[in-house]
Amino acid sequence: MSEVLVLVDHVEGAVRKSTAELLTAARRLGEPSAVLVAAPEHADAARESLGRYGAEKVYRVEAPEVREHLVAPLVDVFANLVERTGAAAVLLPSDPDGNEVAGRLAVRTGSGVITDAVDVQPAEDGAGVRTVQSVFAGSYTVTSLVNRGTPVVTLKPNSVPVEEAGGEAAVVEEAVDVSIPEESLAARIVQRSEKQQTGRPGLTEAAIVVSGGRGTGGDFGPVEQLADALGAAVGASRAAVDAGWYPHAYQVGQTGASVSPQLYVAAGISGAIQHRAGMQTSKTIVAVNKDAEAPIFELVDFGVVGDLFTVLPQAAEEIQRRKG
Repeated sequence: MSEVLVLVDHVEGAVRKSTAELLTAARRLGEPSAVLVAAPEHADAARESLGRYGAEKVYRVEAPEVREHLVAPLVDVFANLVERTGAAAVLLPSDPDGNEVAGRLAVRTGSGVITDAVDVQPAEDGAGVRTVQSVFAGSYTVTSLVNRGTPVVTLKPNSVPVEEAGGEAAVVEEAVDVSIPEESLAARIVQRSEKQQTGRPGLTEAAIVVSGGRGTGGDFGPVEQLADALGAAVGASRAAVDAGWYPHAYQVGQTGASVSPQLYVAAGISGAIQHRAGMQTSKTIVAVNKDAEAPIFELVDFGVVGDLFTVLPQAAEEIQRRKG
């Protein structure tokens, strides 16, 4: 079977859930090969997790140029690996970096590209990759076939149930030494700052997300209270972010983060198309809004017409009571 290249998303060697999902999906298409961009001291920490989820080979990219510059050097790495391995596909996380790498790599290799996929399967005739996307605020499901070049696909978080490979992981490691051209080093990362820790899961990886909008009036207390009771991440609509009520990093929508949790709770959010574009693939959607005619109710599985300042604290209290 041909190799399927998977970009590893990690924090100092701690592999994120999105990578486990990508490796699970890659096993459907061929032999998963993880592409790990990490400093030498972090590479060993990632190996066990990668093997557990099915990586049969790990390409270690330790060149500091790839870590210290924007995405162009990483595209050079993937283009080199695609040429060397004749990969059946390339799978990347659907985030700003992953989508940019996907677009650049597709142009570089003359391949078809799909972004924000929620499922990936081999084509029925074995030639290419079949993907599924949810579009137009969840109104349509689009099935696409990539049959040119090496299919490049970005997969939305929480779209593929994680499955361990089973058995004892035997991972082959190979160091990758790629000559990075000067033009790829034009943009350099000059500063990194540690993100303030909230104790809550990351927005794009969380199984549950509770988001607040204009209806909060700037008071996200009830939203955070319910999120903490559920062990959820907190999100915000663009209206709330633009008003300065919550940091931009937590915005859900077309110009913010795209999420696909098992449960999405929209509190005080009217449901503009821009917001729906970022959460439409959530498995179960619950809305709380005083306006019974709010567009968000067209999309939900369960809706509560009521004041979020009354409904959310009651829900949080009942959840805590049942948790004991």
